Amino acid sequence: MAEEDDTKIRILQSLRGKICEAKNVGPSSGPYRLRDICTFCTISLDQEEVFRTKVCEKSVSPLYSEDFYFEIPRPFQCLSFNVYAKTKFQIRDLPVGKVAIRKEDLQNYCGKENWFQLQPIDPHSEVQGKVHFEMKLNELITENGSICQQLVVQTIACQGLPLINGQNCDSYATVTLVGPTRSDQKKTKVKKKTSDPQFEDIFHFEVTRSSSYKGRSHFHVEEEDIEKLEIRVELWNNGNLAQDVFLGETRESLKTLKNDNIHRACRKETVTYTEDNVLPSHCYTALRNIMLKSPDVKPISASVAHILGDICRESVGFEALLPVVRLLLHHNRLLPFLSAVSALELENTQEANTIFRGNSLATRCIDEMMKTVGRSYLSVTLKPVLNEIFESNKSCEIDPIRLKEGDNVEVNKENLQGYVQKVFTCITQSGSSCPPLMCDVFRSLRQLASKRFPADPHVQYSAVSSFIFLRFFAVAVLSPHTFQLRSHHPEPEISRTLTLISKTIQSLGSWGSLSKSKLSSFKETYMCDFFKLFQEDECIEKFLDEISSNVSKESSGVEDSFVLKEGEVYKRAQGRKRIGKKNFKKRWLRVTNQELSYHKQKGKEALCIIPVKNVFGVEKLEESAFNRKNMFQVIHSEKPLYVQASNCVETNSWIEVLSQVSRCNPGRLSSFHPSAFVGGSWLCCKEANENTIGCKPCTATVLAKIQLDIDCDRETERVFFFFSSNRSRLLKMEDACASMSVYLGQQEECSAFTIQDPKETFRTIQELKEVLDELQAHHVSKGVLTDEPGTIRRDVTEGAVGTGHKGRVLRCVFGQTASEQLSESSRNESFLSSNALMWSHIR
Repeated sequence: MAEEDDTKIRILQSLRGKICEAKNVGPSSGPYRLRDICTFCTISLDQEEVFRTKVCEKSVSPLYSEDFYFEIPRPFQCLSFNVYAKTKFQIRDLPVGKVAIRKEDLQNYCGKENWFQLQPIDPHSEVQGKVHFEMKLNELITENGSICQQLVVQTIACQGLPLINGQNCDSYATVTLVGPTRSDQKKTKVKKKTSDPQFEDIFHFEVTRSSSYKGRSHFHVEEEDIEKLEIRVELWNNGNLAQDVFLGETRESLKTLKNDNIHRACRKETVTYTEDNVLPSHCYTALRNIMLKSPDVKPISASVAHILGDICRESVGFEALLPVVRLLLHHNRLLPFLSAVSALELENTQEANTIFRGNSLATRCIDEMMKTVGRSYLSVTLKPVLNEIFESNKSCEIDPIRLKEGDNVEVNKENLQGYVQKVFTCITQSGSSCPPLMCDVFRSLRQLASKRFPADPHVQYSAVSSFIFLRFFAVAVLSPHTFQLRSHHPEPEISRTLTLISKTIQSLGSWGSLSKSKLSSFKETYMCDFFKLFQEDECIEKFLDEISSNVSKESSGVEDSFVLKEGEVYKRAQGRKRIGKKNFKKRWLRVTNQELSYHKQKGKEALCIIPVKNVFGVEKLEESAFNRKNMFQVIHSEKPLYVQASNCVETNSWIEVLSQVSRCNPGRLSSFHPSAFVGGSWLCCKEANENTIGCKPCTATVLAKIQLDIDCDRETERVFFFFSSNRSRLLKMEDACASMSVYLGQQEECSAFTIQDPKETFRTIQELKEVLDELQAHHVSKGVLTDEPGTIRRDVTEGAVGTGHKGRVLRCVFGQTASEQLSESSRNESFLSSNALMWSHIR
């Protein structure tokens, strides 16, 4: 087992980006007015939809502003952005246009900012998969002694057919012999619920006949030249009562069989995509160790972690800090590092009222920490009140210029005041729910600020409020979709309400009296007038004391219930009743920190509730169990719950949430059955006892502390990438240290870096270069790309999604991290004269 781990490279894919806006996306024709058009955008991996924006109402130039991020759990060929329109006059969504980017071409768009025209959405495009068939040309002797030719086509199998609405295909193939004067078509049987159907149908076609043949014939085959004939294999999804869906086709000319030519129709290609190539853990030991020493280095600017943030500041902003934060967090080394970089920033802060207001290495690291450990805190604090704001959607506009006809500014002001008071009360009463690590960091900031500005009694509070209010709660209120508090970007009216609430919360939370300095934070007169409605509240000081006091926080043992994830799925019937068919039904699945439940519809009473403490495992289910993709099982105290998600990304998301919420359960299993118990035995291991122990080891689960919910090897690989891709700046920093050691005074080339101690920084860089070279050698020895680091990071790309109609464009920003190299293994094929056995890519 150890030897296998020593050679294993994990390939991890992810995609991150933002769908920004579109222009001129109204359908080109139809009986409707442009002001009636509503549009939305989807993201698909091949033909499987994995993301959908909200619907933008009545605009041909919609602003979507939708962020997306997901791990990609399977290979794919094409990433596409599709724009659809909804109107009052059409039941079905109208395709407007798309941008399709093949996997191997993604890197070509990196580092560019362009608008691209939308291309027409063609139902016959972006197909995927391969079809395996055999062609043989036979010569037959007729009764009168003449010779004719007969084509035998055997459609054997298909691989990788696309999903239709997240479901496996009910596929069939049509095989057509096409020529200038003929089109002879035959059809296979329908294969149910599979993306890899096995057909094995054999069809015979007359190709040529002797001119002396007197029998009846539908085609003038004797007049046709074989070189003008071709076989067309089309794949279809059987729609039953609905229209059949085209899946793709491939064509082969019969001239490849003429004159005993050997024909190879298997198109073999290597597909390269950039993702994380994670080597075995021992390869990262040296880099991980030198990173973990960072909090102890004096001065902190000479540490590896600080150097990484310094050299990556211009190329990728502070994006490189996320793996640093997560790595130190996992090993309980984050608090001393944050304290050290915060102390360094305070040394350069001259006025107390500007404390932690910039976008620095310290503030970004603390931001990333709060996002990582504070997700549940945000959910339990803000999600209920935000749901109320979204659902009630009261008018809150108080800007006289923005008021609509019929609006009453006093009523709107009252609505806004009520929302602000509810949000602010939820925040100031949430001190007991604040994560211990956040409290420890706030306590450290409070002490550092008091030490730096001893004459200012309020600075200890402003140091904390500048993070908890300005950078945490106010940002989450403004963009709840970014923090998974809502599924989509809010509608314009609600977005405006959230903006007004967020601005007020920022000022209410900033420490100080209701003075001119506080009111001056508002540029608008109407906001100053609105803010005067609020009285100074002593609960702010109490709240800040509670989350930054010297008293160690202990859990009360009673945790409020909050929703972690919910959505529509298909669930297999449990079969509790003695009579009843075990079929699949659409259900609303809901996961909280305390229970898993499913409902007939959203908002309806629960049909079944499974306490989280009774969940013993969450694992993927083999497709063969029910001939369905994207299935997982929840193993609990009763029979397993079998669930089918809408797509591969959603499947992984459900498994991750359920695994994390149940990870501490004492009864978790060490093995499971990857298939189902059907017909008196397990399909996976054929055991007849339903209660027999599982035949496959369970996926490794994380432990209780959030520090351990991190893939350290992957984060270290990302650190390696950022250092490798910024090697030139690392060398410039090394030269700057040498220059400062030789020449007195600040040199021009040194001003781009934070160098407090040139000798110590130089020593760290020397050690770091040796570690990076050693890790690069590991990548080479493991067969990872030698001219690039194992994690190939593509810069943020601004591209566009668009239709072939001039002027229709969609702007999106996307990026991807790291690297993956996929290749199709070559297949041994046997070719006989006048006989071709082939795998042909569907197109």
